[in-house]
Amino acid sequence: MEIKPNTFKAALKSGERAQIGLWLGLTDPTSAEICAGAGFDWLLIDGEHAPNDVRSILAQLQAVAPYPVHPIVRPVSGDVNLIKQLLDIGAQTLLVPMVESAEQAALLVRAMRYPPAGIRGVGAALARASHWNRVSNYLHEADDQMCLLVQVETRAGLENLDAIASLDGVDGVFIGPSDLSAALGHLGKPGHPEVQQAIENAIARIRAAGRAAGILTPDEAQARRYLALGCTFVAVGLDGNLLMRSTQELAGRFK
Repeated sequence: MEIKPNTFKAALKSGERAQIGLWLGLTDPTSAEICAGAGFDWLLIDGEHAPNDVRSILAQLQAVAPYPVHPIVRPVSGDVNLIKQLLDIGAQTLLVPMVESAEQAALLVRAMRYPPAGIRGVGAALARASHWNRVSNYLHEADDQMCLLVQVETRAGLENLDAIASLDGVDGVFIGPSDLSAALGHLGKPGHPEVQQAIENAIARIRAAGRAAGILTPDEAQARRYLALGCTFVAVGLDGNLLMRSTQELAGRFK
């Protein structure tokens, strides 16, 4: 058995087509599977703000596995022990929130790799990622299929963005509009001109470093603007938000 190639990482590297994604926060494998068949390039399983744990993330990874969509996992933090577990259950791409320095990003890079290049613990015999050692050469091939996306969403992160983005092993940088707007003094207003200027500047700096730039917005016009600015992975909606809006609109048509 051969290791599963990371199609999302390959797509970011080629840059031929922007990767369009959807945020998953409902923490349910059936809901995740429904979304997996919708036609998105990637789905983000959120463990930062959604009440996911390792077991519920595993269930969603299993639910979406038969579909041609790439799952990305966002852990609650960049804890290296949690990263080890997420990689072992089969996540190949992680989006780590609140990255503020090159030193922090460098630790995350090491956490994604086996020794001697990194510090990822070796437990392939227990891992879904290696199909419980059915992928005979997993330990020697896994590093190349790991994809690290770091989330920049604070003033410190913006100040250190060039150093973060230029670090070997960082595949992409995701701008977090909600936290960034709060950090810039505009809580709940990601569309504020100062926030949008900071985002535009950050996208340009990420691209100048040769890295993929990503962002989330449920606003279609804004999403298309970010794509035009050069973002190569954009989440255009959230599962809970889509459910909330569609059910509210349906009820409203009858009441």
